[in-house]
Amino acid sequence: MAKDKAGRKGLLGRKVGMTQIFDTDGSVVPVTVIEAGPCPVVCVRSSDRDGYAAVQIGFLDKPRRLASKSVRGQVAKLDSRRGKRRAEGGVVAVAKADCEPQRFVRELRGVYEGVEVGQVLTVDLFEGVSFVDVTGTSKGRGTAGVMKRHGFKGQRASHGVKKVHRHQGGTGMNTSPGRVFKGKRMAGRFGNEQSTMRNVKLVRVDKENNLLLVRGAVPGPIGAYVTVMQTNKLRKVGGPAAPTGKKKAGGK
Repeated sequence: MAKDKAGRKGLLGRKVGMTQIFDTDGSVVPVTVIEAGPCPVVCVRSSDRDGYAAVQIGFLDKPRRLASKSVRGQVAKLDSRRGKRRAEGGVVAVAKADCEPQRFVRELRGVYEGVEVGQVLTVDLFEGVSFVDVTGTSKGRGTAGVMKRHGFKGQRASHGVKKVHRHQGGTGMNTSPGRVFKGKRMAGRFGNEQSTMRNVKLVRVDKENNLLLVRGAVPGPIGAYVTVMQTNKLRKVGGPAAPTGKKKAGGK
């Protein structure tokens, strides 16, 4: 079995909106404000019991009247006949976070040392972190044509083109293969897909208000749920120069 890797720092949150702030040198920086945490640890999975290592965290309390019994049972111990039978049989119950049901729950894969069920994670986790990955669901735009969905330029705007100015053009193939390949860029559903903005600069951490300010835009409308994790895709800037190729013996 492959050894589980160490987990990356991460929090759940929701998009508050966009604004701009001034940098130390006076330049304007466009930022997205994300309300991140507090996130209670709902479950800790281990390779021995679950087959993989992960931490399950939640965000934003849900009223108990809106949560089903199974959801309430994930965060609090419920008295049930099945639970009593398991206790009598010597089965040790899994620890519960003893918190309110959560609206947004996600698992962060990896081994997290020192993290326990019931622990509450805050934006203090990102102290010293410079770049993050933000994952969310992009805005759904419904069924869109090729010009809006893929950026096609469309047909000519001349007199000879009759009422097909925004069409994609021909998609036919030759006798061989005699079909249209899968993945052909055509009209269809646009948006409403999971999207990740990688290596986004973390401009500011507001501990008092549980806010993260990241440079640029992130996927989703205002109020959309997002996952913020420490990036593992840092770009390498500079470094040693590439070795120059030497001519072979006898080469011109």
